[in-house]
Amino acid sequence: MTLTLCMIVKNEAARIGGCLDSVQSVADEIVVVDTGSTDQTEQIARMRGAQVYAYEWQNDFAAARNFALTKASQDWILVLDGDERLAPQAGAQLKRLLAGQTINGLSLETVLALNLIRQEVGANQSPYTLVARLFRNRADICFARPYHETIDQSVQAILAQEPSWRVVDWPQVALLHEGYTAEAIATQDKFNRAKTSLEGYLAHHPDDAYICNKLGALYTQTGDWQRGSELLQRGLAAVQAANSEMEAMTLYELHYHLGLAQRQARALPEAMNHYQQAIAQPILAKLKLGAYLNLGAVHMAQKQVDAAITCFRQATVIDSTFAIAFYNLGIAYRTKGYGYLEPAIAAYQQAIALQPAYAAAYQNLGVALFKLGKLPESLQAFQQAIALYEKTDPAAAAHLKQELKQLALPKQ
Repeated sequence: MTLTLCMIVKNEAARIGGCLDSVQSVADEIVVVDTGSTDQTEQIARMRGAQVYAYEWQNDFAAARNFALTKASQDWILVLDGDERLAPQAGAQLKRLLAGQTINGLSLETVLALNLIRQEVGANQSPYTLVARLFRNRADICFARPYHETIDQSVQAILAQEPSWRVVDWPQVALLHEGYTAEAIATQDKFNRAKTSLEGYLAHHPDDAYICNKLGALYTQTGDWQRGSELLQRGLAAVQAANSEMEAMTLYELHYHLGLAQRQARALPEAMNHYQQAIAQPILAKLKLGAYLNLGAVHMAQKQVDAAITCFRQATVIDSTFAIAFYNLGIAYRTKGYGYLEPAIAAYQQAIALQPAYAAAYQNLGVALFKLGKLPESLQAFQQAIALYEKTDPAAAAHLKQELKQLALPKQ
């Protein structure tokens, strides 16, 4: 079986080369739809063998994506954005799948679409999302909704008529996404574009739980917790009123973001309930990391340290590469007292091994070592924390220096 890569882009000259390079070994055809670039995006795409089509932007991502789909001629379609790339190991796996290897015990001949785990590079709370970006090239598979567009509605319609098809979750990270780092958001004004598009759609579809979820989450991210909570509650009420078997990922996100809003309002029991309901959803474990971390934080706020440790340990089991989970675990162990300083130190050290520039981990490592009487090692950890803070947070560096003057640490 063969594969077409479909993209819509605008002014992605800085990143499109890396995106296209990541699929060169697996894509038989590359379709790039340009919505008005003024940089070298088109030239870079053509140099890498892409067919480039101009498209007049209509403030509708689904329409642009569907235009790209009409240009695809191969058996399968992979959809990427300019700020995404195929993970290195995923390219080889995808090539084997197209050649006949099974996935989750199923032949690709029986699969209609695959949901891909996308790693949100730089995200601290929810580092993974699930996106339906790999699917059969069929005219009846198309995107809907102008922002946060998905193929879910068309896939569900096909499954209702042809129930023998399967939709499969790819079990490993397949995509890497850099579009939600602080720098990328500031550069591309993602929040304002999303808000305008989502509000316009919601005005005509007031009970769309998926859009209530996405727009509500957007408001919480920008600090408007009241409006965000109202929209999230509306989305949850819409699901309940329709007695709908809502897509599990949307229910997870509704509960997760309501947990954030309730925690912000200091309604901790309500926040805990939403996080627990989020965790109960039948989705891939990696996607639940944010709920485990926040549930652990609520337990810490309520002085339920053992319960917090359980949450943070579960997060480290789910993803042994997620530094903040080890850091939080270290904080929880240290809170339990002197007898738990050694496991706290081990957790901080693991966080640092995964993220060498983790200033807060060095600082807390210094505290734990100091409490154990390991003074030279403590001073070394504090000094490393100060050096890192001086690059990113000079005020924190100055404060830590002042605190060190109060400690009887040996000079080096």
